[in-house]
Amino acid sequence: MIRRQAHHVRRMLGLILVTASPLPLMAQTTNDPVPALPYDATASEEPILPDDQFEARLPQVENTDPAAPLPSIDSWIDQQMPQQADAPTQLPPATEPAQEVELAQPLAPLDSVTVPANAASDDDPNAKQPDIRYATSIDGFGKTGLEDAFKDASTLIDGDGKAETAAMVQARAQEDEKLAVRLLYSEGYYDATALASLDQTGDGTLKAVVSVTPGKRYTLGDIVITAGSTVPPGLVRDSLPLKTGDYIVATTIEGAEANVALKLPENGYAFAKVGERDILLDPATITGDYTLPVDTGPRGTFRKITTSGDKQAFGADHMEVIRRYKPGQLYDSRKVDDLRKALVATGLFASVGVDPVRTGEAGPDGTEYVDLHVEQEAGPPRTLAGEAGYGTGQGFRAEGTWTHRNLFPPEGALIASVVAGTQEQGVSGTFRRSNAGKRDRTFQAGALLNHQKYDAYEAFTAGLNITWARQSTPIFQKRWTYSYGAEILLSNEQTTINAATGENSRLTYFIGALPVQVGYDRSNDLLNPTRGFRANLRVSPEASLQGNVSPYVRSTFDLSGYFPVSDSLVIAARTRLGTINGVARDDVAPSRRIYAGGGGSVRGFGFQELGPKDVNADPIGGRSVNEFAVEGRYRFGNYGVVAFVDAGQVYESQVPEFSDMRYGVGLGGRFYTNFGPFRADIAMPINRQPGESKFAVYIGIGQAF
Repeated sequence: MIRRQAHHVRRMLGLILVTASPLPLMAQTTNDPVPALPYDATASEEPILPDDQFEARLPQVENTDPAAPLPSIDSWIDQQMPQQADAPTQLPPATEPAQEVELAQPLAPLDSVTVPANAASDDDPNAKQPDIRYATSIDGFGKTGLEDAFKDASTLIDGDGKAETAAMVQARAQEDEKLAVRLLYSEGYYDATALASLDQTGDGTLKAVVSVTPGKRYTLGDIVITAGSTVPPGLVRDSLPLKTGDYIVATTIEGAEANVALKLPENGYAFAKVGERDILLDPATITGDYTLPVDTGPRGTFRKITTSGDKQAFGADHMEVIRRYKPGQLYDSRKVDDLRKALVATGLFASVGVDPVRTGEAGPDGTEYVDLHVEQEAGPPRTLAGEAGYGTGQGFRAEGTWTHRNLFPPEGALIASVVAGTQEQGVSGTFRRSNAGKRDRTFQAGALLNHQKYDAYEAFTAGLNITWARQSTPIFQKRWTYSYGAEILLSNEQTTINAATGENSRLTYFIGALPVQVGYDRSNDLLNPTRGFRANLRVSPEASLQGNVSPYVRSTFDLSGYFPVSDSLVIAARTRLGTINGVARDDVAPSRRIYAGGGGSVRGFGFQELGPKDVNADPIGGRSVNEFAVEGRYRFGNYGVVAFVDAGQVYESQVPEFSDMRYGVGLGGRFYTNFGPFRADIAMPINRQPGESKFAVYIGIGQAF
């Protein structure tokens, strides 16, 4: 609320009284006597009847006896109407009026009447009248900096100088008057006025002129907060970023009050309420004294979680596993928001709300216990999902997934997946327990049957796996991630056993692995990062049984960075180093060797196309790899273009040699959606060798890295 000093109000009332003074009668109420109209004695009027005639017409009273009856009125009237001596005693006989000759004539027959022809008009009565043209002139905003904001919202300017009628132009001008005053008030110009007028130019065009007088700009005077004591003292005032001398700007005032409403619940005051402000303006000093009432409520600490709902996904006991605070800790609204997000991230709720509840029970250090109540409604637990993509050398690949996210409550999901593609087919089943005994920890166990046929190998694989992991999600992008587990595979594979002759053989491998992965993510987005970096290290001790037991270690390190040049342009770069140590290449199953080339590797080459090849120019894989890539991402609205250069090579040695590098260059397009960018890239190899693709196409969701 903003109000002015009393003496200023009285000054305005005085103006109203002066304006009303010519109309004193209208100022009276119905209970006041109405004063008589003044009489002008000098004014003379002509009498209706001269005095002598008036006296003569008065009836003469013959009987002077005051008790005698008055003569009848009829006799007096007869005396006033003298009779003529020769007047007839009867009315003359009636005579017929003379007939008009024309009216006595018979009517002419209808067929002899000539109806004048109507001349048809070419004008369409429904035709749209030409628009009124007008120009707009704005004057007076000066150094307020509000003219651009006014133009953006102006109805006159939005009309593009056209209107159906002059009345419409006038209505727009009146709206712009109010708009100008509102904008000036919002920036502290409380004496501002605006006047809109319509003028007609010499050529008949209307000109709408909006003249603004900002007046002086008010600043904050005294700042007074009425609130109870807090811990720490001065918490409310410290949370209000206003100071004496600041301009009274509406957005600044509202933002400061919102900060109070935010900071108090973050510091234990779950039920704090910010009251209605009062700003008392003083035109003499051009200041406004600011008063804000705040009801802090009790300082609280967390206690327990309660829940209700007609259809519940899981109970309060599992919510206690998901929460990040401990009972007895000081109430913090940020931890309440975190719990709400974690519940949403489960994907099990159609709606869920988390609200603090007063208990009235004393907590530690003079606080009051606060319970959290979760109102929930479970959503449909089953989902169908699919994804599809295409890559040169990898062919078309589509995957469909059926998931029951809560078949084994709480958060015990069953997932069935089918892969269909030109070069890969398979089925898998997975049991997954989210928030398994601890927030963000996932337990997963699965089985798979898979067939892959690429230029490098053909493999029929059956496998079992078990994993514990902490991974990022679209809602919670975590800084640290990890996974560890075990994997057992039985794979029948056709491979090249003699690179010189191209001799092939089909062998069966029994493989056991203990993969461990650690990631560190400082990027700002999971699917479309524009700044920051990511690092990921994967180490998998493995043993392959094919005749003899061959133990080895597969390791991969990935690093990517994102550097914003401007709001529209981002430079992204990445590198990958990989190695297999402890075994000869031919003792490693072809499906477990290292390859490079494709959409997630070195673009411009087909899937697994780089590295050593046999006599038929088919890749046979290696034991080490290095890859590098840099791309410029330019975005305009929901679209974007990308230019990139990729480089890499696969080596037979255990350590990357950084020699004989192969390069690919290309362009890509991006369509940005609310869940991530849709990607389409086309690339070609530099110094293409026989058997390599002339170009490669890659389509998918998310950036290349």
